[in-house]
Amino acid sequence: MPHLVIDYSGEDLGRDRIAPMMDGLAVAAAATGVMHAADIKIRARGFDDYLVAGRRDSFVHLAVYLLAGRTPEQKEALSIALRQTLVEHCPDIVSLSVDIRDMDPVAYKKRLKGA
Repeated sequence: MPHLVIDYSGEDLGRDRIAPMMDGLAVAAAATGVMHAADIKIRARGFDDYLVAGRRDSFVHLAVYLLAGRTPEQKEALSIALRQTLVEHCPDIVSLSVDIRDMDPVAYKKRLKGA
């Protein structure tokens, strides 16, 4: 279930850097024990048009969507681990951020074809 959605400045990161970063984020997230590796879904979106504090500074923003139920300590540990992974993969990027979002388990619905 966990979804990791990466938004980034498209001119600063190419596919050659995004794929290894996605792999690193999956490993880091699973290593925290907050989520299972087999459940993690990751996608990335590069943006051509953006402003960061009114400037075209490079950025990577990671939004993590989890079903509610983790403790604040678990979410903080996850956020710190993921931010560190971003730092390792993107030392040249000006703005790196991580946002952990709780999803309502009653309202969240999904369908898996064939399941």
